Amino acid sequence: MDIQSIKNRFGIIGNSPALNHALNTAIQVANTDLSVLIVGESGVGKEVFSGIIHALSPRKHNPFIAVNCGAIPEGTIDSELFGHEKGSFTGAVDSRKGYFETVNGGTIFLDEIGEMPLGTQARLLRVLETGEFIRVGSSKVQKTDVRVIAATNRDLHDYTQQKKFREDLYYRLSTVPIRVPSLRDRREDIPLLFRKFASDFSERYKTLSVQLDAAAQQLLVNYPWQGNVRELKNIAEQVSVLSTDKSITADVLQRFLPAKDTSRSLALLPASGMPSTTSDYNTTNTERDILYKLFFDLKKDMNDLKHMVLEMAHQQNFTPSGAAENLLPVYKNNPEPGLITPSYNASAPIMIHANEPHQEVEESLMLADREKEFITKALKKHKSRRRDAANELGISERTLYRKIKEYDINE
Repeated sequence: MDIQSIKNRFGIIGNSPALNHALNTAIQVANTDLSVLIVGESGVGKEVFSGIIHALSPRKHNPFIAVNCGAIPEGTIDSELFGHEKGSFTGAVDSRKGYFETVNGGTIFLDEIGEMPLGTQARLLRVLETGEFIRVGSSKVQKTDVRVIAATNRDLHDYTQQKKFREDLYYRLSTVPIRVPSLRDRREDIPLLFRKFASDFSERYKTLSVQLDAAAQQLLVNYPWQGNVRELKNIAEQVSVLSTDKSITADVLQRFLPAKDTSRSLALLPASGMPSTTSDYNTTNTERDILYKLFFDLKKDMNDLKHMVLEMAHQQNFTPSGAAENLLPVYKNNPEPGLITPSYNASAPIMIHANEPHQEVEESLMLADREKEFITKALKKHKSRRRDAANELGISERTLYRKIKEYDINE
């Protein structure tokens, strides 16, 4: 099958040499059972390549499943992949088959393989080398015949040096590496992709398709596209839906592009404390303004809270009882006259002077609250799509999942 028919079949747009080379490699390796490692930035379409390899392989009539290793909690990933026996852990009320058992004879695509825990990596290596696996909580060795295609947006070789990824697994997976080019490496394809997306959205929303003038096309080509094809598609949809004039100039298009196209989204602040330097924030002037506003809002909220607590404490005569215990912490008298200190945090107290109820006191910035706020806003913006929210926040889906549970965020 020639490369153009493959592009038509799978909806791949573009003619750049780097893209064609990746497709040719996928076509050549499809008819074998070799393990494949697909490497590329987030949003370049790595899963499409896994689908091409499976569809052109002798396994095409057998099951194919895509598993995002970064989205499965570390405590359950072994069970998801290899299955478990009844009673093997809390909540295991029945025996369950894992993906390697249910996809026997087919292909399994392990996306974000760099997020896989080291223990699970050892189990995967055994499957690749011998075709054997053991369910969680069992001692019975089972056989499976599954082709593994893995993908990552990380530098796995660097991960092996940092002991975050097994070196033997890395070389076993990368028998045939396929590097999917970023959109920045195939700029000649950007106008074609935008026209295709714009045409699709005009058909979906029953509107006229937007058209870019020469200056707008040049602006589109020069944009760095940190989010690659996924980001380009999102911009095309915004322009198609929100622009009243279907003839798009560079000035109009600029309004849909982020103001600082070379910067990443605000990174999550570490919960352990403040970064040591301003550069650790990786912020532009605009982003610093946003941070300052957030911090000033926090200060105002803290002062309002102090005033409310002081008033309630006065009403309770500093000795809460009954229903009031649900509202106030237990207070104790401080050796300094007129000073009230919450007993649950004696090492870093919030000090409130009873005779100066309106005094505003500088408080340490509660970074965990800011982190929770960033996560909540990102999830709301992307309608609870964790992968998109994680990409914007600059973290993995596994980390996002852990933070959602840690802060008990309601999606």
